[in-house]
Amino acid sequence: MDQPTQKPKDPLHGITLEMILTQLVEKHGWAELGRRIDIRCFNFDPSVKSSLQFLRRTPWARTKVEELYLRTVAK
Repeated sequence: MDQPTQKPKDPLHGITLEMILTQLVEKHGWAELGRRIDIRCFNFDPSVKSSLQFLRRTPWARTKVEELYLRTVAK
């Protein structure tokens, strides 16, 4: 009897980038986010909207944000 192959669980499944960013800002604040991930949209006139625009078109930065979220918020 064949068993269905199980896919590894994605810890970010069902969590939007906006949810991730909002929770990180609530937990750490913009200044700490800018210190941990040195990107302009966190350090100069930060907003969720501008950060989302940047993160959606910059894969390396999005990866850093998702990794920080998994380490600090999604425990």
